[in-house]
Amino acid sequence: MTLLEDLRKALYKGDAKTVTALSQEALDEGMSPGSLLSDGLIKGMDMVGVDFRDGTLFVPEVLIAGRAMKAAMGILRPLFVEGGIEPIGRVVLGTAKGDLHDIGKNLVGMMLEGAGFEVHDLGVDVAPEKFIEVAREEKPDIVGMSALLTTTMVMMKTTIEAFKKAGLRDQVKIIVGGAPLTESYAKEIGADGFGADASMAVIKAKELLKA
Repeated sequence: MTLLEDLRKALYKGDAKTVTALSQEALDEGMSPGSLLSDGLIKGMDMVGVDFRDGTLFVPEVLIAGRAMKAAMGILRPLFVEGGIEPIGRVVLGTAKGDLHDIGKNLVGMMLEGAGFEVHDLGVDVAPEKFIEVAREEKPDIVGMSALLTTTMVMMKTTIEAFKKAGLRDQVKIIVGGAPLTESYAKEIGADGFGADASMAVIKAKELLKA
């Protein structure tokens, strides 16, 4: 088994200590940070995403794998900055105002980062004004909003309207997701995409980058 295969296997298991050790070993042997990310870490997280979608893995296992991915990115991110390597896209992520649930959002953030996106996580209970402020600062390609409550999902429409009023709606793609949402509701409020789960959110984000 090659080093990258070992790395993908350790990432799948969520073994952060082994993932970081193998990542450092690969760099020490001369592998480029870009190759390590695309051929090792991203492929490992792709395996996690597929099995999560198919019901082989569940939320706790995906969160553990995501933490292992974050540990490796702690090594790689400074090298990307030094080398001027750009992420495949930038995402601003947050839970709609009034909603304090973040497991789904955290899962999406980990999966997006694992797919090569740069993620700016604003946390929970994010007001429309905060989304606007950070969008102006970070100039993301995509804004992602989540909600677990029917009482807070209406804030997604309010936030999208705020982007229109701020003159930023045409500059970003907006994805929404969460247990009470449906694709028809996403279309109704003017979102560009709907993520039924974390793996589908990543797929939709990649599609929107090409749109």
